[in-house]
Formats: sequence, C-alpha cells, structure tokens
Amino acid sequence: MTYAQTRIATRLAATAAVLAAPALCPQAQAASVAAGTLIENTASASFSAGGTTRTVDSNTVTVKVDELLDVALASRDSAPVSIAGGSAVLAYQLTNTGNGPEAFHLTANPAVSGNPFTAAVTAIAWDSNGNGVYDAGVDTVLASGAATPSIDQDKSLTVFVVVTGPGGMTDAETSKVNLAARAVTGSGTPGTAYAGKGQGGGDAVVGASGADADADGSLVASVATVALVKSAAIADPFGGSQPVPGASVTYTLVATIGGSGSIGDLRLTDVIPAGTSYTAGTLKLDAAALTDAADGDAGKASSSGIDVLVGTAAAGSTHTVTFNVTIQ
Repeated sequence: MTYAQTRIATRLAATAAVLAAPALCPQAQAASVAAGTLIENTASASFSAGGTTRTVDSNTVTVKVDELLDVALASRDSAPVSIAGGSAVLAYQLTNTGNGPEAFHLTANPAVSGNPFTAAVTAIAWDSNGNGVYDAGVDTVLASGAATPSIDQDKSLTVFVVVTGPGGMTDAETSKVNLAARAVTGSGTPGTAYAGKGQGGGDAVVGASGADADADGSLVASVATVALVKSAAIADPFGGSQPVPGASVTYTLVATIGGSGSIGDLRLTDVIPAGTSYTAGTLKLDAAALTDAADGDAGKASSSGIDVLVGTAAAGSTHTVTFNVTIQ
C-alpha cells in the first residue's frame, strides 16, 4: 500500500469511528450547593531556597453558602376543569427551586381580569398522601394565613384549590383561578438579603423569581343537565294490561336535557330484567328502528340488555328509547 493510500485508509477509519461513537447528550444541570454548606479552600506555594524545595500553606478561607429563595408554580391540569353548580378541584405544582428547605404562603384569587364568571374558593389543601388526587377529609386543608409544610431543595408539592361555581354561568364559558406562592422567609427584588434568616445561620437571599410565583388554573362551565325517566306499558295475551306470563312489556326511557349549552356522548343503557326475555327487533331511538346487532347505527340489543349512543344533545332536547320484553 502506498503512503497516500495509507493516509486515506487511516482517515476513513477515523471517520467511521466517529460515526459509530454514541452521541453525547448535554449533562443535566447539577443541583445548587445546599444552603449552609461550608466551602473551604487553602492555597499553597512551593519554592527553592538554599538548594531545598519548600512549601508553605496560606490561611484557610471558609465561605458559608447563603440560602437562595426561589420558587416555581404551574398548573397540573392538562385541560380546563369542568364546573357546574357544585365544586371543582384545580391542581397546581409548587416547586422549591432554591437551595434550602422553605415553606410558602399561598393565596388563591378567582377574580382574574377577563373572567366571565367568578368561582368561590372554599379551600386550599396540599396532597398529604402524595397520590396526586384530591381526597376530601384526607388531604390537609391550610387554615387562613397558614403556610405549606417545608419543601426541600428542588422538591415539589401538589396543591389543590377547591372552588364552587356561581349561578348564571353559561355553558362552555371558561374562567381562571390564580394561585400565588410566596416564600415565608421573605420575598422581593432579586438580591434582597435577609440577614441571618438562611438555612444554617447564613443570610437568605432572594433569587431570580423574587421568591414568589403564580399560575392560573382554568375552569369550564358545564351547566347542561340530564333527567332520565323510565316507564312501562303492558299488553297481556288477552287484550288487557295485566303482567301475566306471556304479556309484552314496552319500556320507554326518556332523557330530557336541561340547562344551557349541550352535552356529549349521551348513552342510554338498560338491563333485561330477570323473568323476562328481550323481544328481538323492538329497539328504537326517537321512534326510528335500530338493529339489534352492533353495527353502524346507534344501538345494540341482546338477551342481557340494550345500549343506545345518542351522542351530542342540546339543552332543551328530549330523546326517547323504547324496547320490548316478554314475561316468561
């Protein structure tokens, strides 16, 4: 192999090695040094004198790391939470982004500018059992003016805001509830120092967040309601209406949509009662016949029961499902 060929082969091998090497990902940012940590450093000097190498050390300089007061807050709900006249629960994630344990005062404000309706805040609670879901009577409700428990550096706490909806909401309107968090030790302009208030006896210094943060949670009004009434009409084999063996029973399910707006995925189901058998081919929706099979229409029926998907239904509308059974 010539010198030139050798150079080319070497370059190709090096290129292949680079392409085969795993891609390097940026390293995760290391956690900040914990408040109260002592950073110690001693310098040294070496020198020659009289043919001998000698070393001397400097004094040791010790720096105690101050506590940085920082916080972040975000909504945990991926979509607006439905609220009607009853209650709704908004979830938020409170993160201590400082370098020492810190508790926070929380304030919920439902009167956000631009809201078409204002909910009433009934409670602020934190996730005592850590399951991410509000459990009434289990999760700890914060008394007025009380702070959260202390949150360790770079750790988070789930906070719940429980609200009730006012009267007069219009379906599908959305409103916001603002939750604000402020460090108990202090807050203010970044760089503000609270002497001796930090973890380990050092100062506490306000970080870039100002040691306070806020986030909006969203509510969506859902004020349509459903009333469902079931009735039965009997036709016996003798031309009367007695519930005797062999009599036919026509069941009627009437769903009435009240309120305002509309609802989605309305489905009516019923179980064929014991002592009766379904009469094939009698299933109807709003007087239109449906097949018993699970096919392209809205319903299906069998010896065990009926299932009719009405779908979207507007307030003020009524939908009726009928089917027959025979008393055995």
